Amino acid sequence: MAAPHSTMKFWKPGSEAPGVCEERDLSSETTGSPIIYNPHTALSVEKQRQRLPVFKHRNNILYLVESFQTVVIVGETGSGKSTQIPQYLLEAGWAADGKVIGVTQPRRVAATSVAGRVAEERGAYLGHEVGYSIRFDDCSDPHATRIKFLTDGMLVREMMSDPLLKKYSVIMLDEAHERTLYTDIAIGLLKKIQKKRRDLRLIVASATLDAKKFHDFFNLNESGDPNKDTCAILTVEGRTFPVDIFYTVSPVPDYVKATVETVMKIHETEEDGDVLAFLTGQEEVEKVVSMLQEQARTLSRYGMKKHLCVLPMYAGLPYNEQMRVFERMPPTVRKVVVATNIAETSITINGMVFVIDCAFVKLRAYNPLTAIESLIVTPISKASACQRAGRAGRNRAGKCFRLYTEEDFEKLPESTVPEMQRSNLAPVILQLKALGIDNVLRFSFLSPPPAQSMVQALELLYALGGLDQYGRLTDPMGVRMAEFPLSPMFAKMLLESGNFGCSKEIVTIAAMMQIQNIFVAPHNQKKSARERRKFAVAEGDHLTMLNVYEAFIKHQKSSQWCQDHFLHYKGLLRAVAVREQLRHLLNKFKVPRTSSEGDPDVILRCIVSGFFANAARMHHSGSYRTLRDDRELYIHPDSVLYGEKPPKWVVFNEVVQTSKYYMRDVTAVESSWLVELAPHFYKQAKVRAHVTRDHKTRSDNISRDITI
Repeated sequence: MAAPHSTMKFWKPGSEAPGVCEERDLSSETTGSPIIYNPHTALSVEKQRQRLPVFKHRNNILYLVESFQTVVIVGETGSGKSTQIPQYLLEAGWAADGKVIGVTQPRRVAATSVAGRVAEERGAYLGHEVGYSIRFDDCSDPHATRIKFLTDGMLVREMMSDPLLKKYSVIMLDEAHERTLYTDIAIGLLKKIQKKRRDLRLIVASATLDAKKFHDFFNLNESGDPNKDTCAILTVEGRTFPVDIFYTVSPVPDYVKATVETVMKIHETEEDGDVLAFLTGQEEVEKVVSMLQEQARTLSRYGMKKHLCVLPMYAGLPYNEQMRVFERMPPTVRKVVVATNIAETSITINGMVFVIDCAFVKLRAYNPLTAIESLIVTPISKASACQRAGRAGRNRAGKCFRLYTEEDFEKLPESTVPEMQRSNLAPVILQLKALGIDNVLRFSFLSPPPAQSMVQALELLYALGGLDQYGRLTDPMGVRMAEFPLSPMFAKMLLESGNFGCSKEIVTIAAMMQIQNIFVAPHNQKKSARERRKFAVAEGDHLTMLNVYEAFIKHQKSSQWCQDHFLHYKGLLRAVAVREQLRHLLNKFKVPRTSSEGDPDVILRCIVSGFFANAARMHHSGSYRTLRDDRELYIHPDSVLYGEKPPKWVVFNEVVQTSKYYMRDVTAVESSWLVELAPHFYKQAKVRAHVTRDHKTRSDNISRDITI
């Protein structure tokens, strides 16, 4: 059948200029080589391992690890460094005498998927010789696990009980170039540990050429004699093929729609080969997956022999659904993976020949002037664009379709700003304080954060009761807050729940708030909205999530019930598991099991005790204004409060920036609760009447009063 009408026009640099000729016949650019999923699939596992580019560096890697405290390895994604280096170390005896080889990953999906692959290669059960540890999920055996994959945050958390990481012989920081918040914290802490543990070996693996920065940071040689360096650099080439880059002729107004058009054009005009499309977040991914599945059904009805299998990939996706992207497809099926930047470097999906790059990424950005951390959609860096394009050349020559012009590419920043310089630092400072680092301002950061961000974090922790007036960790509140794998605000709310008499409800709410998108967005939006309203509570999203959870339990955790009510079944199962772990922590701290007995106010007051700093008031313009700095905010369309009569006062969990600043997880509160529960943060001001010639107004009755 004929391809649907498409306005997308691409051109390849070096060819005739855009507009000189008709739209390119992209099929003429193909290499003619067959699609290869895994060229060595018929070989034994050992032979497959030996075909990886990193294998020829095996002996050199082991020599450098033996000779230097730190080894920086620059290796492209797909070189095999993540799966093979830990095994080389194990085979060389680095896990003898009960020692463990630790491998950190910045993302949970990478930790679990790489651990699964290594266990498979070794013919071991996952959780025995090879295991993983991520937030709320520990699949390892303290007696049997010799290679342990874990997120950077979990490694930092382990330091609270084992400050010198004595059980580890080697720590490998994989994907260090991503420079996540906890990657940078782990880097600073490991440098500190190495000064006390000369036997601890560190491998810093990066996919980009920032080796010199890592080398200079970890090199403990102060003599100036290069022969006394404690850090070495090794470069490992990747297994890559040529990738043709195509840019759009003109700017794309809607990259979501353009992604769908480009996928369908590839499917109908290009030869065999799987497609990887990059988008910014779960909502966009699910939307494009839904649109492509509908297009695929249409093509199938018209008798197109080649089928599409469209799969999502993002961090919040359940484990078994994430694993589907690695499955091999029949010859008559083209796989399309629609992913966030998690597929940029953290995981390798074989068989990808075509990449579609939307040019954007969703990042956390903290503004120390407003004390608001937002999720913002922002242009990617050139380094990220190159990483994305490289995903098309792992198994054969590929193509990358960039949904932006070459001129726009040249305007992109060279690299992404490290999370440390654009994040709310309160969780990090709380962790550092718990690890005994009193003067966090003098901590050895690879890229020091803005001083104002540090001050704001200290102020918030003081207001929450986690630090005293001298900046020291309080006992018991601060010590206990640091043990929760949640933000300090959630930790404070949980610890106070016993005092408010609603710990059963609060632990449920906290667990539900850790799960992304409990409500499923199907084709039938109206029916979905009706089902969602059945759970809605006038007070807001927190109590609505409580309703959903309790109904799920009441219906025996039924998957059919979830399907009927457009709820994410596996997400709710995860909430059950998270709740159980949080319950164990509350038991540890002897927080009594209490219930609100149907009184919503005690629950709402408890929420305010943790989230008072995230408060906003209704403005006459129809928007909301934060109490801390008068920042304009709006209720997110996903909130149950959206479109309803707006409450005068609200607290919220986070802010998302798209066309506006939107509050997510919003709940209505009373202004008097803010003053009552956070008198050190807010004070009641006298109500004064301001009379003008045209109108009368009253001043706001809440003002900020931070006393640090």
